[in-house]
Amino acid sequence: MTHNELPPPPPTTPTRTAARLILAGAMIFAGLSHLFWGRREFQAQVPTWVPMDPDGVVMASGGVEVMLGTGLALLNRDRVLVGRLLAAFFVAVFPGNLAQFVNKRDGFGLDSDAKRFVRLLFQPVLVAWALWSTAATGSRR
Repeated sequence: MTHNELPPPPPTTPTRTAARLILAGAMIFAGLSHLFWGRREFQAQVPTWVPMDPDGVVMASGGVEVMLGTGLALLNRDRVLVGRLLAAFFVAVFPGNLAQFVNKRDGFGLDSDAKRFVRLLFQPVLVAWALWSTAATGSRR
């Protein structure tokens, strides 16, 4: 089945579209901050058990965030796929967030256990936001 033979994406609403575009902007901003002005602070957040150079990890994740954010904003026909990829990305980076909590690593205002714990609770919200705003929940596409 080619891309042109795929059924159209499920219908969306103005609220979901706005939520998707807000998330897209946030992802692009986060990715650019990984690549430029926040790079050093993000490097400090890379868990020590990751077998790669922290700068490489930060650069790669920043690039992925920019690509996913751009796809979220521009690829309406493929928004379900992009939403699922973004949700998977949020799940993939969760161990790093967990390591930040366990190892008590400060960064970006997360300078207490309480703040780092709230950050952990926010990750499922991001997963749900990615899926809901792209109408990926319940879609068989």
